[in-house]
Amino acid sequence: MLELSILFPSVLNGLTTGAVYALIALGLTLIYGVLHIINFAHGALLMIALYGVYFLHQSLGLDPYASLPVMVPAMFALGYGLQRFVIGRASHGKDENILLVTLGLAIVMENLALYLWRSDTRTIETAYTFTTVGILGAMISIPKLAAFAGALAVCAVLLLLLAKTDLGRAIRAIAKERHGAKLVGIDVEHVFAMSFGIGLACLGAAACFLLPAYYVNPQVGNGFVLIAFTIVVLGGMGSFAGALAGGFIIGVVESVGGLWLGESLGQIGIFLIFIAVLLFRPQGLFGART
Repeated sequence: MLELSILFPSVLNGLTTGAVYALIALGLTLIYGVLHIINFAHGALLMIALYGVYFLHQSLGLDPYASLPVMVPAMFALGYGLQRFVIGRASHGKDENILLVTLGLAIVMENLALYLWRSDTRTIETAYTFTTVGILGAMISIPKLAAFAGALAVCAVLLLLLAKTDLGRAIRAIAKERHGAKLVGIDVEHVFAMSFGIGLACLGAAACFLLPAYYVNPQVGNGFVLIAFTIVVLGGMGSFAGALAGGFIIGVVESVGGLWLGESLGQIGIFLIFIAVLLFRPQGLFGART
């Protein structure tokens, strides 16, 4: 049996990681909630964002957190352009085409990154990378605490945007009834592109919070997108509250599982939860029954 002195730091570590997982999953949830499609390019686009943060640091000396004002708008613009001029046009109104287009984009981006930057794993070292602080006897690294606070702040801004702004009301209207929203004058294609852009802006923020304590290579997005899909299913497809709760649950399960079974087997618990949710509550923890 694990002692509390070991278990408590593991749970704290899982919560800090889970906040970033939730931020990545929120972008995926937003895209699904409005466009009703699964974005298979989500992991590859996170990889692009991580490379963006890395090269901003290498070329301009920008701290990863200082890259936020650059990466968030840049990823938003990339997402808006991809949806408006590539995914939307190539889909011809068919959801199955969107799935194939996003899958194709993921393959192209990963192989292009492999060609340009090889398979080398790259990291960023900062003055605070290995600095820790004590919380109730547990030592937590500064980058993980910053990622936790930053991810929660971005999630709060996103939820406020959806709840309090005209764009947010348009997004919620289209998510509920696309044709009805179009009939009352909402520019559906523009809102689609805005939603995709906001989803990718979340990835830009997540990349800035991840890189001080993580790494980047062309395949780095694959692991994150599997976890993000699990969180979306666990919380309930299209549920923002579910994505937040699911992120924390998965982060803690991964951390405690790694402590119990070893780092290489720590993610077994994530996929056991995934299978259990599909078997016993397929609509997710916060999803409504259809």
